[in-house]
Amino acid sequence: MAAPRVLVLRAPGTNCDVETAWVFEHCGGRPERIHLFRLLEQPKLLRDFQILCIPGGFSYGDDVGAGVIFGAKMRSHLGDVLGEFLAADKLTLGICNGFQVLIKARVLPGGGPAWPPDMTRPADATLTWNANGRYTCRWVKLQVPESKSVFLRGISELELPMAHAEGRIAIDSPAILDRWRAGGQIALTYDPTDNPNGSTAGIAGLCDPTGRVLGLMPHPERFIHATQHPRWTRERAGATAVCEGEGVRIFRNAVEYFG
Repeated sequence: MAAPRVLVLRAPGTNCDVETAWVFEHCGGRPERIHLFRLLEQPKLLRDFQILCIPGGFSYGDDVGAGVIFGAKMRSHLGDVLGEFLAADKLTLGICNGFQVLIKARVLPGGGPAWPPDMTRPADATLTWNANGRYTCRWVKLQVPESKSVFLRGISELELPMAHAEGRIAIDSPAILDRWRAGGQIALTYDPTDNPNGSTAGIAGLCDPTGRVLGLMPHPERFIHATQHPRWTRERAGATAVCEGEGVRIFRNAVEYFG
């Protein structure tokens, strides 16, 4: 089959689109970096792609909250074509600020089955300020629960860098957490002994009920070469070649979904 086309959707303030596109191409996809303004002018462009990825950064400077403006534009101006995309057998990935965008647009946690969202009701969850009240940049160990996520197939644990100020999952009621667990929507959790932002249940990533939409706060595109890990010289001692970083597996799973 032809390599899946990947739309890496950037906006003012996005800063991780180049490496995100690179790793999708490395894994066999056909990425194209497109600015949000172009998609707003031609929403039907989205129909030409099999994977939508919203990469990390600080869209619109996070001036009124991380991902708020970008998410509002997607919901209000791209609602019809986005709903069509979510209902199809296609994939959506939001990384860090991209996860914030998916939450603020209310693509997550419900995904396609819950689209369009009922804006008269409060959101089930949000991403808000880290419990420590500041931007935090460090490496974190992650676990993959019994998740439906296409992106995480065959993965039980990961180590990735995180870099965010508003990455703490907060929920409206404990019943929401129970529903996510029952539906396999908790895609990634921080190590039980190390919850760096105080996120509810240590959640680092969520998927929708179909498993085709994933949002995560850590950055897989920042660990695509083994040499990017701070301990690579010790953990790769004796290696004769530079190996891939653990983040590559997420992108490869996405591309191979269409194989």
